[in-house]
Amino acid sequence: MAIDSTFQAVLAAMGSFLMITLILAAIIIICQSRKAKHSPDRDRHRSITASSRLTSIAAGVDESASFDPSLQVSMAEIVVATKNFSTDLIVGDGSFGLVYKAKLNNGLTVAIKKLDPDAFQGFREFRAEMETLGQLRHRNLVKILGYCISGPDRILIYEFIERGNLDIWLHDSSSSTEQTLSLPLSWATRKKIVKGVANGLDYLHGLEKPIIHRDIKASNVLLDSEFEARIADFGLARTIDSSHSHVSTQVAGTMGYMPPEYKAGFTLATVKADVYSFGTLMLESAMGKRPNLPMAFDGVEMGFVEWARKMVAQNREMEMVDVNISREGLVECDVKEYFRIACLCTHEYPRERPAMKDVVHLLMQIC
Repeated sequence: MAIDSTFQAVLAAMGSFLMITLILAAIIIICQSRKAKHSPDRDRHRSITASSRLTSIAAGVDESASFDPSLQVSMAEIVVATKNFSTDLIVGDGSFGLVYKAKLNNGLTVAIKKLDPDAFQGFREFRAEMETLGQLRHRNLVKILGYCISGPDRILIYEFIERGNLDIWLHDSSSSTEQTLSLPLSWATRKKIVKGVANGLDYLHGLEKPIIHRDIKASNVLLDSEFEARIADFGLARTIDSSHSHVSTQVAGTMGYMPPEYKAGFTLATVKADVYSFGTLMLESAMGKRPNLPMAFDGVEMGFVEWARKMVAQNREMEMVDVNISREGLVECDVKEYFRIACLCTHEYPRERPAMKDVVHLLMQIC
């Protein structure tokens, strides 16, 4: 009986030990499972997997669209036409990407802009904006012919404008033999260019849903064979509603052309900001000086626009005209009116700047 009691006690002890072991094992397994569920590595892996899936989806996007019925182009043709985006074919460095000159299979010479991968929004937003801009038709706007999307690549196709941009003609006498022989631009040609830009902006601002360009500057004004101005590079452009403003948290534009309200932290995009940039372009075109460089007035250094306004206040407009322009044919009253309009456009206060339709009217009065 004593032996049986001892044996039973041993069995009971072993059973209790086994039960406790199983319970502890179960607890350990549950804890490890919960830890793994919240593991950063697991979360990171899950994030990477999701990201890879999104990348795969994006990489699957392959679309081409044309806004010209006679033009049908694919990404494959663009790659061939640009020799796989050869640096030898680069003709410009616009906002958010490089511009290439290319000849398509149908013989048409075009400008191809390859956007920086991180410079644009999602596929749907990109397509919506391109379809809006693709419908714009005006003699003083560069025509967007179409676009191509392949994975992360965004390609814009523009009409090719023969004589390059205004910045080169105003400031660079060594770009090409043709331009070197043709420089400087005459006063009449500069007025023609300025009037063309004014007409283009008036068209954009006068649309049912006005478009603000937000980056009017000499390098974004292209010149055709007849020196007709074409506004280009709509990378920063925004469609606005009837309030004529666009809420933005970013200051857009180029130093020297941006209105003073931007410096004060006012980031609301308005048509009056375009008017200020245009007025600066008027001054630059007439003076042949870059607006981002300081000027000296009576020994005091100041900004480009401030200097111009002081000169106009002292009736010294004829001194402001580019020294490379022939004085033959210059009519002083026309020169004075030209600079008066430029000063109106660059008024410190936005509400005091004229609308582009009024600027066009004023410019038409100058011979």
